[in-house]
Amino acid sequence: MDHCKELYARWLAQPALDDAVRQELAGIADDDAAITDCFYRDLEFGTGGLRGVIGAGTNRMNLYTVRKATQGLADYLNASDLPKKVAIAHDSRHNGELFARETARVLAANGITAYMYPRLEPTPALSWAVRYLGCGAGVCVTASHNPAKYNGYKVYGADGCQITLEAAEKILAAIEKIDCFDDVRLADFDAAAAAGKIVGIDDACLDDFVQAVYDLRVGDGAGIDALKLVYTPLNGTGLECVSKLLKKLGVTHVTVVPEQEKPDGDFPTCPYPNPEIREAMQKGLELCDKVHPDLLLGTDPDCDRCGTAVPDGKGGYRLITGNEMGIILLDYICRTRMAQGTMPADPVAVTTIVSTDMATPVAKKYGVELRRTLTGFKFIGEQIGKLEAEGHPDRYIFGFEESYGYLSGAHVRDKDAVNATLLVCEAAAWYARQGKTLLDAIEALYKEFGYYRNALCSFTFEGESGMHAMQQLMQNLRTDAPTALAGYAVEGCVDYDTNGTGLPRANVLEYRLAGGHKLMVRPSGTEPKIKVYLSAVGESEAAADAVNEALSQAAARLMQQQ
Repeated sequence: MDHCKELYARWLAQPALDDAVRQELAGIADDDAAITDCFYRDLEFGTGGLRGVIGAGTNRMNLYTVRKATQGLADYLNASDLPKKVAIAHDSRHNGELFARETARVLAANGITAYMYPRLEPTPALSWAVRYLGCGAGVCVTASHNPAKYNGYKVYGADGCQITLEAAEKILAAIEKIDCFDDVRLADFDAAAAAGKIVGIDDACLDDFVQAVYDLRVGDGAGIDALKLVYTPLNGTGLECVSKLLKKLGVTHVTVVPEQEKPDGDFPTCPYPNPEIREAMQKGLELCDKVHPDLLLGTDPDCDRCGTAVPDGKGGYRLITGNEMGIILLDYICRTRMAQGTMPADPVAVTTIVSTDMATPVAKKYGVELRRTLTGFKFIGEQIGKLEAEGHPDRYIFGFEESYGYLSGAHVRDKDAVNATLLVCEAAAWYARQGKTLLDAIEALYKEFGYYRNALCSFTFEGESGMHAMQQLMQNLRTDAPTALAGYAVEGCVDYDTNGTGLPRANVLEYRLAGGHKLMVRPSGTEPKIKVYLSAVGESEAAADAVNEALSQAAARLMQQQ
């Protein structure tokens, strides 16, 4: 506590301290718990960059933590042989534009040219800009689908991927040498812009990004212009790029959810702006009841995740899960490319260790090599880079993760909801010509391969005590592993922190259960949560769901026992 009080006093003593930060600090002067929470640690920097609650202190997203991280990034770049150029984007979150400008000011002061999108743009458009402009790195100010109180700072490498573990360690080492008040170089924004050290990214870059997505069309486009859509950008960045793409595709029957059309960092209609969650899609579903579209599409605030709902045949709409859409699109891409003769030799699809096991038999049917990576789309992007280094980027046909991320091309190295929009529309139009919906599509695939059902349980651990509880829980599971879960014997356990799978070490435990079921435990890298992934397979949807219900109860007991 003494250390926190010392830091608190030092921050308040800064003569040029930002007024909003000073006011917030003054407001917690008599609240020791609040002071501790703001200062007990530095906001953690890793392969996902920074992410945290907006506010004052070392454990918050603010001007000073952003400047410190950027100074570390600048020192890393200047000590490397990477191009001294960085692309910057931001989404609709509070302080997004401010943090992007501060990032540019620090880079410019360190002799690095900052290329900034002039308005909010999707995360995949940032990944695109890094390679398009020949940058050594990229920064996207976003907290993806987190609640409104969060913001974040994602760092990308020269390959357009989120930074590797090795790069993150080097940048972190540089950041740890920086004092956020004394060691940060800061240029005047207007002067740096006049000197050509801060440059606006022109519209050609964004237009070429949308064109690159359009060029990834799998089918012949027949019937796609007849699609009727409801679309929601969830008050984020997706509207501009998604609209441009739909126009190119000839999709003109588009109704945008009015309450979620304009950028709004408060996300007033959905406290958790994540298309995985029904609440976020509720306004879109209500509009569907009036408009009766073929598809509801929703993109998250930084437009890298895409959620979908389709008619359920009973007058309503059913949300398609991330795993289900991944399987629908994998099957659609494979069958279409094989029919058209465009399937490459030795095709590769990539998914993650926590995504559905159903991908394995689907890939096998089409002779596709399925690679599994750690959780995080950066690892899927890394596989594209490896294929490219081998001279065969065309072998990559599709990548997906259970958390609504999809990518069918090498144009970017991150999940791309603009790309997902293209694929979903193509697949929907293909099935519509046969009098079927995407719901019919997944049902047919279940009948062919088995009813694979997945679920996710999240357990929250807030504050410093919560972080320690999470660490202790994982340690207890390693020293006292369960022998059975929900009545199913544990037939195998993989500890990704110590195993020899060839993947980087990760704090993940996987339990393979009798009957082909699975349970995985993974602390989130960006939120104070432990996520438990459930996977069941059965002869019917009800049978698989019953297994997952039993597994969810077992997961809750597991968390309580620890």
